[in-house]
Amino acid sequence: MHFLRNLIILFLICIAIKINLCVPTIPSSLKTLPIDGHFDFKQVHHAAKDFGNRYSFLPSAVLHPKSASDIATTVKHIWEMGPGSQLTVAARGHGHSLQGQAQAHRGVVINMESLQGPKMKVHTGNFPYVDVSGSELWINILHETLKHGLAPKSWTDYLHLTVGGTLSNAGISGQAFRHGPQISHVRQLEVVTGKGEVVNCSEKQNSDLFYSVLGGLGQFGIITRARISLEPAPKMVKWIRVLYTDFATFAKDQEMLISGESTFDYIEGFVIINRTGLLNNWRSSFNSNDSAQASHFKSDGRTLFCLELAKYFNPEEMAIVNQEIMTSLSQLNHIPSTLFQSQVPYIEFLDRVHISEIKLRSKGLWEVPHPWLNLLIPRSNIHIFAQQVFGNILTNTSNGPILIYPVNKSKWDNRTSVVLPEEDVFYLVAFLSSAAPSSTGSDGLEHILSQNKRILELCEIDGLGVKQYLPHYSTNGEWRSHFGPQWEAFVHRKSTYDPLAILAPGQRIFQKAAPLSL
Repeated sequence: MHFLRNLIILFLICIAIKINLCVPTIPSSLKTLPIDGHFDFKQVHHAAKDFGNRYSFLPSAVLHPKSASDIATTVKHIWEMGPGSQLTVAARGHGHSLQGQAQAHRGVVINMESLQGPKMKVHTGNFPYVDVSGSELWINILHETLKHGLAPKSWTDYLHLTVGGTLSNAGISGQAFRHGPQISHVRQLEVVTGKGEVVNCSEKQNSDLFYSVLGGLGQFGIITRARISLEPAPKMVKWIRVLYTDFATFAKDQEMLISGESTFDYIEGFVIINRTGLLNNWRSSFNSNDSAQASHFKSDGRTLFCLELAKYFNPEEMAIVNQEIMTSLSQLNHIPSTLFQSQVPYIEFLDRVHISEIKLRSKGLWEVPHPWLNLLIPRSNIHIFAQQVFGNILTNTSNGPILIYPVNKSKWDNRTSVVLPEEDVFYLVAFLSSAAPSSTGSDGLEHILSQNKRILELCEIDGLGVKQYLPHYSTNGEWRSHFGPQWEAFVHRKSTYDPLAILAPGQRIFQKAAPLSL
């Protein structure tokens, strides 16, 4: 009888231990911090989710700050706890991370969307700018700045992202060939460092921190405010798509368009493999210049390359703009019958991906795993890459779009933390896959991850000089290889601004309380 009782007690102890391992312990000192916002120690599950839908790490607490001071007080408290504490801090914006980068296992996740402070303010004049919270969505910035006839110069394809999130990476879209990424248009930042200090920084004030944070993957500070440059905003957009069957011709035309003074304001491209009725699908949004030929165009069983262009204009400029577009298009070598055009308001063009989001959400296809892979590939190796991947490793594009377009390195500031290929022109190639839940087929997560692995192995074996955008690695050696000659400077910056590795643990670059090594 005693044996049975002891066995039951042992069983209950084991259950208690198991539960304790699953439920993060709550640091009691957090409960007494003098902040205007509040901590939530119970409703923390949402902070263990992100757009990638592949990783889930429960935090001990979620901070809902009212001010940058709340964030600073929390980080400073953890900093003062010293290296013996395992607490870390992750800033979570709109939750669009892909691999748990904004999560903090048994740490503190800061819900940046709770952040309050001075309202967004647009400053007009010869050098216009807007002051915004790091938690502000780019779509809201667009709406507000348009009231003054202004807008930021550079964008991401999807605008429902926070300022702090995109500036911690780079922020790129089809305008990058001309304007560079979003981090090239930041004048000033307010940052909370890993020591809990609130620091204003710019090109002329605390410049090392300023450039460290831009593209710094959240490793050096949490962006709480930003000053973004603006330019006069157009009212309308000519939106154009043309097709190619030959990658070399497609790439040559893209590179010609981004060199010199291009007519177009936006240049992207995407790959289409074995898609049925492609041009018929476009007809709902675009007008064809040759409807008869387009109706007979066969896209199934083929690998095609679409060049996507946009020209911004105001209504009174329409005649001149049309002539400029015709002249530029006459220099291209696309399939003549595949010219499609549309004319839309500027805001509709910039927010185009949100329309797709609404459709996917209505079908329950938005909150699925997103095993995305974003690569930056030197121009000299893009043809080798395309030949090996498109139509070989990838035999269809039904799992999601594949973007591909070149950008000019001269438009990027080499003082930031972003890691780029060494050549003057490089391509962004983005595999934006969505996985069908529970599927074991070609649309399943494991199959897509296997394809991604083959693509990365190809890049490594062939020595293509590729760098990941939105990088994700799991070992110190992989991160060293990613940063290359920039690794020493990156570690030095980390030891200066976040020496205990409190911030952004989800990036898995540094381990809390582990010595920072060169």
